[in-house]
Amino acid sequence: MSLLLLAGPSNVPLSLGIAGILGIQPADCEFGRFPDGELHVLIGESVRGADVYVVQSTSPPVDAHLMQLLLLADACRRAGAARLTGVVPYFGYSRQDRRASGREPIGARLVADLLATGGLARVVAVDLHTSALEGTFSVPLEHVTAVPLLAEAVRAALPEKAVLVSPDLGATKLAERYARILDLPVAFVHKQRVSGTSITVRGITGEVRGRAPVIVDDMISTGGTIEGAVRALVAAGAVPEFLVVATHGLLVGDALQRLAALPIRSMLVSDSIESKPSPLLSLRTVGIAPLLADVIRRLHQDRSLSDLLVHT
Repeated sequence: MSLLLLAGPSNVPLSLGIAGILGIQPADCEFGRFPDGELHVLIGESVRGADVYVVQSTSPPVDAHLMQLLLLADACRRAGAARLTGVVPYFGYSRQDRRASGREPIGARLVADLLATGGLARVVAVDLHTSALEGTFSVPLEHVTAVPLLAEAVRAALPEKAVLVSPDLGATKLAERYARILDLPVAFVHKQRVSGTSITVRGITGEVRGRAPVIVDDMISTGGTIEGAVRALVAAGAVPEFLVVATHGLLVGDALQRLAALPIRSMLVSDSIESKPSPLLSLRTVGIAPLLADVIRRLHQDRSLSDLLVHT
């Protein structure tokens, strides 16, 4: 069974990097819209009998990228692909994993159902907002982590007396994974979300006075969580020189301006979402193409992924 990779338009450089490591060329695909605004995709070569991997982050604009992924999956299924896997480096709607205030959807479950209905037999995702999302999928989910890559990238920049900081309780297990690799103490910020862009901090657990914080999270969206954590840590006596590490750098709205106003020395994110350099912030990117190429190669060869998966 031949290996075939389809590159969705959400992050073409990452897809090309994966294909280059695998020694293949992405299959020819066309993306467009009809005059009424409907999305359209066309695969330009045969996928019949192939082991197909569709690479597409559901990053902003989330709805368009999700629909393109679904259309690609359906096209492959109807064209006779033998096996179809969605490689979704950033999984949108992952924060909608429960009904927080009653009359609202569980968006993560709905998207998981859509991916299965679209024909995907397996999904690969990187550092989900919560590992509990696996329970929303009716098809196998391979939840892999970029933490080892990010931890090694930040190791050389660690200041003296560094402390890893989880900016909220949801990132606690993530911070502990970094701590095991970097052998650093951990502190936790207790936050309460006020709105989609602002939070209040209720307290800090752990010793941060006189220490240089390294804030770690799965994603940075508007920057509100990071801003609240930084201000609380400075007030608690932490050294006002921060490193921030996150797998997914969405950086939407005025996030760059908000973060640039804080004492952040450097920020490190993966390229799960395509980003552009900014003069406002020292932003470094770590490539995850080697990780995803390894995942695809192992799946194609029916080999274990146990050392790459998130274990909580």
